[in-house]
Amino acid sequence: MTDLRSADTVATTATALEASPPPYVISGGLAARLARRALTSPGAVAYDCVTPMTGGLLASLPQSTIENVEVAYRAAQAAQPRWAARSPHERARFLLRLHDLVLQHQDELLDLIQLESGKTRRHAFDEVLDVAGVCRHYARKGPGYLATKRRLGAIPLLSQARELRHPKGVVGVVAPWNYPLSMSITDALPALLAGNAVVLRPDNKSALTALRAVELIDQAGLPEGLLQVVLGDGPTVGNAVLERADYVMFTGSTATGRKVAAAAGERLIGASLELGGKNPMYVADDADLEGAAECAMRAMFSSAGQLCISIERLILHEKIADEFLGIFIPMVQQMKLGPELSWGNDMGSLISAEQLQRVTDHVEDAVSHGAKVLVGGRARPDLGPSFYEPTVLDGVTEEMTLCRQETFGPVVAVRRVAGDAEAVAMANDSEYGLNASVWTRDTARGRGIGNQIRCGTVNVNEGYAAAWASNGAPMGGMGQSGIGRRHGAEGIQKYTESQNVTVQYGPGFAIPKGVPPKTWARAMSVGMKLMKAGRLS
Repeated sequence: MTDLRSADTVATTATALEASPPPYVISGGLAARLARRALTSPGAVAYDCVTPMTGGLLASLPQSTIENVEVAYRAAQAAQPRWAARSPHERARFLLRLHDLVLQHQDELLDLIQLESGKTRRHAFDEVLDVAGVCRHYARKGPGYLATKRRLGAIPLLSQARELRHPKGVVGVVAPWNYPLSMSITDALPALLAGNAVVLRPDNKSALTALRAVELIDQAGLPEGLLQVVLGDGPTVGNAVLERADYVMFTGSTATGRKVAAAAGERLIGASLELGGKNPMYVADDADLEGAAECAMRAMFSSAGQLCISIERLILHEKIADEFLGIFIPMVQQMKLGPELSWGNDMGSLISAEQLQRVTDHVEDAVSHGAKVLVGGRARPDLGPSFYEPTVLDGVTEEMTLCRQETFGPVVAVRRVAGDAEAVAMANDSEYGLNASVWTRDTARGRGIGNQIRCGTVNVNEGYAAAWASNGAPMGGMGQSGIGRRHGAEGIQKYTESQNVTVQYGPGFAIPKGVPPKTWARAMSVGMKLMKAGRLS
């Protein structure tokens, strides 16, 4: 196992970590090794990877060109048919090996995730669990999702239909920066299991972690050529990846997602898009307030709020609003912030100065229009260049930017309602529809409320983790939060083309010789009625 904090990898020591934030620097040897896993050209322009923890340089990574993307697709297309010829059970074996490798190398992965994203070790560990869970689920269930299925034919016994699943070809994956390990590879894994090759463009801000994950995939036994990696910005290299794909998987902003969907539609190829969210949590009048408050803290401030499914709107039943806030606000005040590569902190840094500015602008705009800061509301340059305190605002109104726009940071707006119907209406009063949370001691009531909220996932008595970690169930967005689903059957079948192969035995659909057409039509009508009576579709 490589220890990223040893002398040959990161210029720091365990002792220094316990004291003040050191100038973390990935060693040139490690950076060069990781860079070799991406397809670039000699003399390529380099991108400086910076850690948000200190603002210091981690490493420089060469960037890919459009020509590199072309080469990646040719190599992927050449490797894919041999892979597709293998059985799904055989293809699934690398996932179980990857499951073990990710757990085995988790310490170095956690270091990389923290260094690139600024998040705490606890939140980085969520990514390790997610990757292991996705590997295990699709290794066990994926072959069944892909298996040939017998379907009801036109004429019972005589028409025998089979549904087959064929890979799309080469899937283009453009991954975001906010979950460096999880989002860099978990979309690629089911695509590979389905028999496709993949061209992956991780975000530059998370490229080091992604490249290390790809090394582990190679070590797990994925055949050479099937997973191609290119590095570069979204408008140039990311767009080139999507333009050449047989199927598109994109995670990012709604504005960019619209452009991706339009381009895919023009080419008549499929696309799956997970986009923005303005996710609500409703705490009903019978909720476990202590449990809801503890969960709210996790659901709002995990990864410093830089999670598409994190909670940004807190809807409180008026009967318990003051009592809940009396429990919740002190919890937030006591959160421990810091940049250390160790366990113990409750929240880390934002990813960049740009993200810090967005969060600052949203809060200052709200305050200027009359919102009240209950806790937080300021940057923390004493901790690092992009730290911002977990923030709760009351009195948020429509003229405030953060009322409807996604902040993507550690900021939540409090609203009060008189009952469940008003809570549902408020939860649905958004162009987004990604994730929601409902808290009530009556689970039947919670399910009933959740059924009315228009979003892809609803967690009853949890914030987001329950639905996110349920790998057998679909996950995705409604409205402006995207199209397509991750996880479950949909999460792998979207990477396939379904085909109906039907064999007809005996008499078919031609009118038998000597039978008048009208008589044949009457007989067929009687047959249709009999099938209806027998409940045959």
